[in-house]
Amino acid sequence: MKGVTGFRTIWLWVFIIGSVLFLLSSNSDLGPTWNPAEQFVIEITAPFQKIIKQTTNSTEEMWLNYFRLVDVHHENTQLKNEIHELKMANSRYRELLATQERLEELLHFKQSINRPVLAAHVIGIDPTGWFKSVIIDKGKWAGLRLDMPVVNAFGVVGRVVSVSSNYAKVLLIIDQNSAVDCLVQRSRDRGMLKGLMSEICKLDYVAKSNDITVGDIVVTSGLGGVFPKGLPVGRILDVKEISGELFKDIKIRTAVDFSKLEEVLVILEESKSSNQLKESE
Repeated sequence: MKGVTGFRTIWLWVFIIGSVLFLLSSNSDLGPTWNPAEQFVIEITAPFQKIIKQTTNSTEEMWLNYFRLVDVHHENTQLKNEIHELKMANSRYRELLATQERLEELLHFKQSINRPVLAAHVIGIDPTGWFKSVIIDKGKWAGLRLDMPVVNAFGVVGRVVSVSSNYAKVLLIIDQNSAVDCLVQRSRDRGMLKGLMSEICKLDYVAKSNDITVGDIVVTSGLGGVFPKGLPVGRILDVKEISGELFKDIKIRTAVDFSKLEEVLVILEESKSSNQLKESE
């Protein structure tokens, strides 16, 4: 009952205020001043009109701000998406640029080899960790055979040790099972490069009397029937003479950064006609 009574009271006040406003508006053209009755009514009803006006303005402002915030949120989300797309496009552009630079270096190196080569991409590494080897995306159908040398723009990478129809496994020169006959470019001293499972290899069988210094360039000797002569292998990093040993203890930093190996060149076998032409010359 109290709720019904309160509801009726509210409607009664609304009716009274509406009636007064109607009377005021209908009498607004009778004169510029209010009579005492009108002044009394205005003093009573004006605060209610003020509250209603303020409530209306506040509600309107709140809704406008809400819709502005919704628009700002949508705009912010759209801008974030555009920034993300631009970052992705920039990343792809940088990757394409880096790939182009690597391919240009490979092309330049290919021209310096003067041998038939086949470009391939590194698509995997040895998952066991027992060997330092990679998988490339070329195989028998592309002309690959066992023991073909593999290089990149900086030097010797390794040799082919397994071949399938479309893929091949390359044993890297940093593997402990790898051995490459080499020359110290300056002194022409020979040694055998062996892997240490890192980018630091050792050069064995170099006599103590040989002239070897830090910074000397090491290249392939051409012996062994795998690697052509003169391919870069690395630089002398450290030279030690151990008492009681016949040979120097030599460490080499490889020319190839094996942590960034992506594209390689496989040096193919020369055709017999090419060999005969060279011999005739």
